[in-house]
Amino acid sequence: MKPRTASIARETSETKIVIELNLDGTGVSEIITGTRMLDHLLHQIARHGMFDLKVTSFGDDQHHMVEDVAMCLGRAFNEALGDKKGIVRMAHALVPMDEALSMVAIDISGRGGAVVSAPFTRGSIDDLESDMVRHFLMSFAVEARMSLHARVECGDNDHHKAESLFKALARALDAACCVDARRADDVPSTKGVLER
Repeated sequence: MKPRTASIARETSETKIVIELNLDGTGVSEIITGTRMLDHLLHQIARHGMFDLKVTSFGDDQHHMVEDVAMCLGRAFNEALGDKKGIVRMAHALVPMDEALSMVAIDISGRGGAVVSAPFTRGSIDDLESDMVRHFLMSFAVEARMSLHARVECGDNDHHKAESLFKALARALDAACCVDARRADDVPSTKGVLER
């Protein structure tokens, strides 16, 4: 099997993003976005998804920076998956963190979209605007061309809710991106393609 890797670079008048992704990694990450909480959440994706991930981003506006990182990460997943032959495709994960519990279900269908239910009590989680969690997930799903359902089932602490959500995303991505040896040369769709 050829390496499932991708390098994505995006530069606009508002942000500069560089992402390197290896789907078959060991969970190693190097992440600098300028927002500590976003860094922390992206480390969860790498560590718990067993992806090698390097993210460098610069930007003055948090909204645009978070959105562009999410878009580039989504593109990296889509590119690294290639023709998607052999992948499991659909997966879900339910992850607790102390009193918080989150669920993520994904389908790497070729059609991007997200339904996110993640109510937070405060306007920010550490140095990240709370609404950026929802916006990240939606932007990521569109560019990764996957259907993503993410829901915080319960919790009191906003940090715990966000972290359990990203850990659930990591576990679901890991499971969906795995290659099923029974269909190694087959696209997991009755259509024969997962549109890119």
